[in-house]
Amino acid sequence: MRRAGYAFLADLPGVTAIGPARPALVAPVTRVTPTARAHLVPTHVGPSTDALLDQVLFALKHEGVDLQILAQVLPLIPADELRQAITAKPGGTYVRKVCYLWEIFTGQQLVERPRVSGAAAPLFDPERYLTGPSRYDTRWRVDFNGLGTPHYCATVEHTEAVAAGLASRVLDHAKAFLQQVHPDVLERAMSWAYLEETRHSFAIEDETPTPQKATAFAQLLRKAHDRRDLSEDYLVDLHAATITNPLAAEFSFRAVQNWLAGGGSSSSALNVTYVPPPPDLARELMGELMDFANSDLGDIDPIVLASVISFGFVYLHPFMDGNGRLSRFLFHHTLCRSGQLPEGMVLPVSGAIAKNLPAYAAALQRYSAPMRAFWAVTTFDLEHPGLEFNGHPSLYRYWNATAAVEFGFRMTRSALDVQLIGELQWLKRYDRVIAAVNARFDIRGPALATLVTVCLNNGNRLSKRKRERYASIVEAEAFDYIEECAQRSDEDHDMDREAPT
Repeated sequence: MRRAGYAFLADLPGVTAIGPARPALVAPVTRVTPTARAHLVPTHVGPSTDALLDQVLFALKHEGVDLQILAQVLPLIPADELRQAITAKPGGTYVRKVCYLWEIFTGQQLVERPRVSGAAAPLFDPERYLTGPSRYDTRWRVDFNGLGTPHYCATVEHTEAVAAGLASRVLDHAKAFLQQVHPDVLERAMSWAYLEETRHSFAIEDETPTPQKATAFAQLLRKAHDRRDLSEDYLVDLHAATITNPLAAEFSFRAVQNWLAGGGSSSSALNVTYVPPPPDLARELMGELMDFANSDLGDIDPIVLASVISFGFVYLHPFMDGNGRLSRFLFHHTLCRSGQLPEGMVLPVSGAIAKNLPAYAAALQRYSAPMRAFWAVTTFDLEHPGLEFNGHPSLYRYWNATAAVEFGFRMTRSALDVQLIGELQWLKRYDRVIAAVNARFDIRGPALATLVTVCLNNGNRLSKRKRERYASIVEAEAFDYIEECAQRSDEDHDMDREAPT
């Protein structure tokens, strides 16, 4: 079996790219046969020759769009060869796409070409990928409809998990559910959600903020509803609000190379796990990412956008520190900017992530782990590691965000179903128990609040130690009644009969 399409192109000398997960292989089969590890194609379907243009046309037709590879290969195809191909087939969909991308990647125009014909062709097949707003090119009758710009773009494939996430309509369910919650209860739940999101966003980075910093970050989350456009100045201000060390405050995107190190005991630079793009490239791509985030994004699902922007930001790592927290803020910022979350509402996504850290790491590593191979560590001092990039800029310009979007859907759903709805149900139980106990016993407010909270959080039980501590101010039978009410607090009809009306 011989490699074809993107697998063939990725193996070319000088091409540095993350190869396809399922390479196309010309095999003794009678029809195209997808398997778990490869995409088997019969000889009559495979590329007729090893010529780059034949391989590219096969890849576009049968494997979709891999801009990371195409950005490196298309400039190797001579202009005369493209002119001959488009002259022979001026209405050809795939040859038009090749010419369109060739001009983008070379910065040149293909002159003395024939007038092209044929229907407008979307670069990304909507049956294969989630797509973005149209950027129509009249020269080639090609529509750039990616999740990004022609110079920085993520791809998200239509997988079962992505389809399930889109069908779940999480934000619609959140809005409908919250409209049914009493305003007083909702306000208390949102206060909890902002504090919970703050606590977990710092905890994910193994940091404990000061009370002042926690308050500042919670206030920052509320400002996500301002729907401001992203800019370097705005992100610098946001960054200052997210870091715990004021001496680490930055005034612009980074001007030096940074890196991420693993959590192991090794202090050598071999422990480096990910290296973001060099400073100049990072600044350029941050501009592209911000332009995309600020544009009219039409009907793209807000959770898809939030995932692409959040993960894209953390991969670019424009600051020396605090990128993780700021990336999670941008998740909220994107949801709020979409207008799909009611004013003042936040979904505690960081709380959901904190309970799924291995899955979070796995989603991040789907891109970061293979990228590590393109950096050489030339010295072994973590304070001043020698880092040399051996790849092509397209490695950072174009990336597969499918895993990020799948994770974003799971965490948003968990933030609603487990975190927020769970807290609202807890508050409802708490209020019922308080009301029922107050109807029979006269217990000082702070003591009753503490006992009910402890009981609900401890499997509807009060420990012997807790009973002894409050024995001087709480009647003995009241402890048992608090437990009884807590155990029955899920039974609306029972609690409603005991609670005062």
